[in-house]
Amino acid sequence: ATLWMWCVEIVEGCRLPVLRKNQENEDEWPLAEILSVKDTLGRKLYYVHYVDFNKRLDEWVTPDRLDIKKLQFPKKEAKTPTKNGLPGSRPSSPDRDVVREATLDTVTCKYMTLRICFVICSLNSTRHQDSQDSSDGIPSAPRMTGSLVSDRSHDDIVTRMKNIDCIELGRHRLKPWYFSPYPQELTSLPVLYLCEFCLKYLKSLKCLQRHLTKCNLRHPPGNEIYRKGTISFFEIDGRKNKTYSQNLCLLAKCFLDHKTLYYDTDPFLFYVMTEYDSKGFHIVGYFSKEKESTEDYNVACILTLPPYQRRGYGKLLIEFSYELSKVEGKTGTPEKPLSDLGLLSYRSYWSQTILEILMELKSDNGERPQITINEISEITSVKKEDVISTLQYLNLINYYKGQYILTLSEDIVEGHERAMQKRHLRIDPKCLHFTPKDWSKRGKW
Repeated sequence: ATLWMWCVEIVEGCRLPVLRKNQENEDEWPLAEILSVKDTLGRKLYYVHYVDFNKRLDEWVTPDRLDIKKLQFPKKEAKTPTKNGLPGSRPSSPDRDVVREATLDTVTCKYMTLRICFVICSLNSTRHQDSQDSSDGIPSAPRMTGSLVSDRSHDDIVTRMKNIDCIELGRHRLKPWYFSPYPQELTSLPVLYLCEFCLKYLKSLKCLQRHLTKCNLRHPPGNEIYRKGTISFFEIDGRKNKTYSQNLCLLAKCFLDHKTLYYDTDPFLFYVMTEYDSKGFHIVGYFSKEKESTEDYNVACILTLPPYQRRGYGKLLIEFSYELSKVEGKTGTPEKPLSDLGLLSYRSYWSQTILEILMELKSDNGERPQITINEISEITSVKKEDVISTLQYLNLINYYKGQYILTLSEDIVEGHERAMQKRHLRIDPKCLHFTPKDWSKRGKW
């Protein structure tokens, strides 16, 4: 059996159980797929994706963590006829033009190298000019619907793998969760250094220190439109501050898997939340929104950086996006799809916001208080569809004597009160200084 284990070659596409620690720090052996193999100092390392887990848990593992006895080899795909009658790997689609001639199980190391070169070359082919520093420009690519748009390339062998080991941003070191198309020469570095104020990426601590002597920013560019205590929000125009916006998208892509990065930031506004101390305004998170949305989207992408997660900042970002919608006199909804963490945050925000209104309703003349879906939507600026889905999620809608009624159980009320006691961070509308612009009258933004 031992001899057999050493004779077997594990290749990309193989599946087998891999040892990892769960949240209780206990050993478990979930099924994983081998995405890549590399030799380091004469020792093989395997990049694995745990099949039933989120991609942010993907990692390089050593051979001793693999259960080779349960190895599953990749299945050969049936050949399908192409238009000219010749066999091909699969019908072509816009997403797969580059890899039309190779199925996943026949991809060779040589092909993977070519694929990586193609991606990086296409990214580095064009440089934007920017008023701050033209050398900071990030490559241009065709716009689809946004600076970060829905990801349709989950089976792309390059983008399935994390390519940055570690990012140093101010006093924090961040471990990226997902692929982000930083220049190829930076992906082999043990640490990628970012200026925490302009978000320029640099290859060494020495380069960062030299940059900091020249960088005058101590806060994001753009207008500060909100400040209360140490929390501020800055509004950044993706056309006026192109380099900053593109660098922000590159950083965000490290933690957003459900979006693909594109470089036309002109049609977008970016709202960056910061925390202030004596050294400056430090980025906590951000959301972007289209200047003109035909589908009532008030958020395109939203992210709280990992060091600030689970502290109420995500809900604060969401609350701020709806405060802007209230000033604009519109209802809004986040662009779909939401990530798993994004959906949890929005569900929690919608639930607390709607329950807050329902529990404040007063009865008239001893009768039950009444409110319509439209009224909830107008008060909160939450789109009607999201109000209805939240009421259904909370199981509050019941049909009684020919009409729909909302019933709040004691468990719901007590759970809501406990949650609100923990929610210390709130947006104060009096601290918001924001005047909406009519972008439809401004030509090309």
